[in-house]
Amino acid sequence: MRFLLDEHIPIAYGSAIRQVDENVGVIRIGDVGAPKLHTLDPDILVWCEENDYVLVTNNRQSMPTHLDDHLAKERKSPGIFVVNLEYGIGVNAAELVLMARAALPGEYEGKISYGDC
Repeated sequence: MRFLLDEHIPIAYGSAIRQVDENVGVIRIGDVGAPKLHTLDPDILVWCEENDYVLVTNNRQSMPTHLDDHLAKERKSPGIFVVNLEYGIGVNAAELVLMARAALPGEYEGKISYGDC
């Protein structure tokens, strides 16, 4: 499982995830090879689909609607993980790595999972 971090997720999350498990692929919007900063959410979902990345975001308001619209167009999504930034980087990084390690193939496809650990 590979993660694309939304631009609203602090930059330090990428390093924290790599410290927990260097084998979990993680890039952030704005990184080389990732969508550019300020890319619209529907376009991010297309990029995630085409590149097989699970989106990590804290967008609880509009992302469910964007995902519904995306799926209604008969598109696919590897999944979206919505983190609660109040839990802190260490807790969220550990939770994301655990999900990546334990996930069955396709387990999160087309779903939003909320990290309220």
